[in-house]
Amino acid sequence: MKKESPACMFIEKVCKMLGIAALLSYYSRNMLLLAEIWSTLESETGQLSSTRSSIITCSAFAVQETLEKTRESLTTNTAKEMMPKIDKSGRFCSPRAARELALLIVYAACLEGSDPIRLFERRVNSRREPGYEFNKASLLEYNHMSFGGPPVTTGSAEEADELMRNDEEESAIEAEVLSAPPKLVYSKLLLRFTRKLLVAVVDKWDNHVCIIDKVIPPNWKDQPAGRILELSILHLAMSEITVLGTRHQIVINEAVDLAKRFCDGAAPRIINGCLRTFVRDLEGTARTEAKQEVSSEEKLPLKALRLSVHLVRRAIGY
Repeated sequence: MKKESPACMFIEKVCKMLGIAALLSYYSRNMLLLAEIWSTLESETGQLSSTRSSIITCSAFAVQETLEKTRESLTTNTAKEMMPKIDKSGRFCSPRAARELALLIVYAACLEGSDPIRLFERRVNSRREPGYEFNKASLLEYNHMSFGGPPVTTGSAEEADELMRNDEEESAIEAEVLSAPPKLVYSKLLLRFTRKLLVAVVDKWDNHVCIIDKVIPPNWKDQPAGRILELSILHLAMSEITVLGTRHQIVINEAVDLAKRFCDGAAPRIINGCLRTFVRDLEGTARTEAKQEVSSEEKLPLKALRLSVHLVRRAIGY
């Protein structure tokens, strides 16, 4: 019989104390995670000379926080591994790609003053130029999670040149992928999802214009022409929540990532706040309507009872 290590025994007792014993078997299958939990606890509580004294002195909140952080990290990494970027046909299959395409279509439609759905269909059905060849290897190098950041300081001219070359190569890959015919880049499922997003945006455009005007900051109202991309992200996210019914947590995270990728400054933070205000108001409206429906349903039996009494009185001549 294999003897358990003090680390395993300690984690088991702590998990039972916190009421999360069900997580024990999940974490114990991965010794690297167990070692990470143990080292974190050891750094917070000092040398664990004995199991009993450690349980007494260790903060339960610190243990739970460590387990939660480790679980979130594992879930994120597992989700990224389980979500392939390219399908068997060699095309994008991630929903992020569909939202990115829908955003670019809405942005281009705003600049042209055209209908997003017609623009999308025209681009999808456009004929390829004679001799055009698309390098599918660029799809593997294209990074949907490439975000801008603060200015980078380099220690030498060689490092600066290398950064410039990497940026130029990344820009060339993005230009090749985004300008390619959509049927070569995106799977059929993603193209259908993109069209659903665009239909939702068009259907809710007028309603969401009024809502967006209430939630955006004043400086965005003063320069709407310079904030077309940010406003397009808001339209896209609000339409996906209200029409397609996607969970607002997912939509907000995706919208913030799109803002990090294509916008600058405080746009991601502002878009996050605007969408959370929108969702809060939406949930408040839904609760109010639900209460009104319940009150109206409660009044119906009273009306029926009064009508029955009235009919009975007429029947007996009272």
